[in-house]
Amino acid sequence: MPFQKQEKIEAVETEGGYSPVRRWEDLDIDILLKIFQSVDLFQLISIIPQVCRSWQLACSDQLLWKTLDLSVMRSNFVRITIPPYVYVDSPSREKLTHLLKICLNLSRGNILTLIFHFNLYVDNNQLAYTAKRCPGLKRLVMPAWEKLEKATICSGFCKWKDLESLTMPSLEEPAYIIKKIGRNCKKLSELKSMVPCDMLLASTVVSFLPNLKVLSVRCTELPKPALVILLERLKQLKVLNISHCIITEDLPPPAPMIILTELDESILGKASRLDKFVTCMSDSCIMCQRTRNDEGFMKWYKYADLWKVDEVKSLAI
Repeated sequence: MPFQKQEKIEAVETEGGYSPVRRWEDLDIDILLKIFQSVDLFQLISIIPQVCRSWQLACSDQLLWKTLDLSVMRSNFVRITIPPYVYVDSPSREKLTHLLKICLNLSRGNILTLIFHFNLYVDNNQLAYTAKRCPGLKRLVMPAWEKLEKATICSGFCKWKDLESLTMPSLEEPAYIIKKIGRNCKKLSELKSMVPCDMLLASTVVSFLPNLKVLSVRCTELPKPALVILLERLKQLKVLNISHCIITEDLPPPAPMIILTELDESILGKASRLDKFVTCMSDSCIMCQRTRNDEGFMKWYKYADLWKVDEVKSLAI
């Protein structure tokens, strides 16, 4: 007769006699996952796995790792005047490395959405490791770029062939990065750019990301000719968000550049084909005022978590 492992059952005495008691580690996996979905990331990776073997195994279930949200984690840094223009202290850097290793090991390559904080300074090794361990990424909210080399950023996008949505911070040479993204991420349909959208960037976007359906350039400087390019040449575009932008127009010399206070009929006519065209150019709007005060290049570090906001729901965090 083959040996069969007998489950250990404990019992407690009640008024009606003895009653079997299930241990925490015997809790049904589906119930465990429901509970674990409600805890924060730091509990999930540092406390729960220590309870027992079954809880440790449950922590690596793919259901818990569709999204890795690091939007609450910031680097301890100071700005400096020489490249890379920011200094991140060693404890902050080591904490991020440790966290990434634990999370990416537990996730087993199942992360679909990865969100970095705007002021989380990821270095080249950390981004390369992340790209390697998240091959199926579909949505990426990029971190601050100052500690990253262009080659490392481009190498990451070479691995993210299935990327569909991207939030891009104020990168150095964004047009160059957009070219690399367009050549590797053919499924990209949503883009949020947090860098001023000049003529070069607009021309690069329409040339290398022609299948964009959703685009947000809110709270940036946007020349009227660049807006025209986006509206005319992004044939698949369904949603465009230019809320709180400084819309500029160059007049024939010697007249100076002007800031538009409203959109003319030519722009509104071109935008009429869209499902959603989001604008705000109000003098009484606080965000419009902030964009003007920052001269079209938002200093998001001054505004707490406002960088997470977007009038387009699929791009908000």
